[in-house]
Amino acid sequence: MADDRVVFFFDIDNCLYPRSTKVLNLMSDLIDRYFERHLALSQAEANQLHMRYYKDYGLAIEGLVRYHKVDPMEYNTQVDDALPLEDIIKPNPQLRKLLEDIDTTKVKLWLFTNAYITHGKRVVKLLGIEDLFEGITYCDYAAPTLLCKPDKDMFAKAMREADIVEVKDCYFVDDSARNTRGAQDLGWTAVHLVEPDEPVPPQQRAAQYQISSLEELRGIFPQFFKMPISNGHAR
Repeated sequence: MADDRVVFFFDIDNCLYPRSTKVLNLMSDLIDRYFERHLALSQAEANQLHMRYYKDYGLAIEGLVRYHKVDPMEYNTQVDDALPLEDIIKPNPQLRKLLEDIDTTKVKLWLFTNAYITHGKRVVKLLGIEDLFEGITYCDYAAPTLLCKPDKDMFAKAMREADIVEVKDCYFVDDSARNTRGAQDLGWTAVHLVEPDEPVPPQQRAAQYQISSLEELRGIFPQFFKMPISNGHAR
């Protein structure tokens, strides 16, 4: 029997957990240190090059592999996998309830990250939600060519892996304006997560929808959530 469900793709970092955890700051520090050690740069030079590669390619590692022949798996060990996530990220019952309330007879839940799989799986396990997703599309650091959001081929990869054909059946939430804009340009329904204390993108909205909390998905897409129960009967 054909699976006619839509797919809802969730970014992981700074989306399933808030920026206030400062994981991004710790990761940026580790990336800068990696640049310093492996390219013999000063801290200022390392940060400047790190930001340039991130802006140009969406991932700092892409520039390192492209121009400096860095081993991406070594990079992953010393950066993403070196993060002390166990001290920072804790189970989130509210997030779990939100995801559990999504009607999986209508929706396939899928993770979609620019991190390597070890990092993505570690985060969702620490959040206590790893069992609620049917799969994960990640940046494969072991591949000959790195592919990441917002490259259109990365979105195509996500569709293949999630076994979805029509762009109209693709829904996506991410904290990155570049990524949600890229998804929208391809015909996906995109939701840009901008936390209350984060600056709104200076241009027009980066997606059809902009939210400050994942809980707002209930109001935007009520058709994807289970019907509330009242007196033993669905309403």
